[in-house]
Amino acid sequence: MKSKFKISCVQNSARNDTQESLRECGELVAVASDSGADLICLPEFLSHLHTDKGIFETGAMPEKDHLAIPFFTDLAISTRSWLLLGSIAVVESDQKKRNRSILINPEGQIMARYDKIHMFDVNLGKGEEYRESDVFEAGTKAVVVDTPLAKLGLTVCYDLRFAALYRALAQNGAQILTVPAAFIHTSGKAHWHVLLRSRAIETGCYVVAPCQYGNHGTTKTYGHSLIVNPWGEILAEGAEDRADVISAVIDLRKVDAARVKIPALVHDRSFEIQHF
Repeated sequence: MKSKFKISCVQNSARNDTQESLRECGELVAVASDSGADLICLPEFLSHLHTDKGIFETGAMPEKDHLAIPFFTDLAISTRSWLLLGSIAVVESDQKKRNRSILINPEGQIMARYDKIHMFDVNLGKGEEYRESDVFEAGTKAVVVDTPLAKLGLTVCYDLRFAALYRALAQNGAQILTVPAAFIHTSGKAHWHVLLRSRAIETGCYVVAPCQYGNHGTTKTYGHSLIVNPWGEILAEGAEDRADVISAVIDLRKVDAARVKIPALVHDRSFEIQHF
């Protein structure tokens, strides 16, 4: 495991057209690869996203037939990079859909899958309401992946609001937490930065969060892809309103340093709640 390596986040705006979305992603991955990135992370629903009054259209297909899989496995091989597909929508044999994050190694092999645990069922007011659980089945297993670069804890978008998940990933060895997202603009401008920095500070982890931007039917996503270090400092930030690639050098020694300074991960204590 190298102590230093380079991570890039790709920020795209997925369309109601899988082929066109993949084409744009491919161009941005090439930019990241040319910059020397060892791990390239893409957003949630990277290959297809359209909404109409809160209803999600995500181009769901069985994983074995999904256009994104051969596209990105070939890309991983040609760029010699690790690729994190932030998420694609897959249809399982039981006909239920999963919002799935997939990690591919430089040989084009799928090394890990994570199905999003927390469903985005919210009412933001002024008619902006979403019910992800109407379309997707929630995952039930958290995932830590041991790679030659680092130990990665995989999450997706709305998971970000559930600090216990990130604490558990860090306590099980994760050094980098990935948070691919299609974060809604309404809540993104209020919460995105503070939540990502908080997860980094609480866990002493790097947090890597590629986010979509732009309009997808009746929904607008926030952009501002972020890479945050274990001290909560922003190392790189994407634009709000355009395609972008951001990069940062990861130094795993800083994970250890942050956890030595503030060893909060080993300070958990049980307690009882009293009601008066």
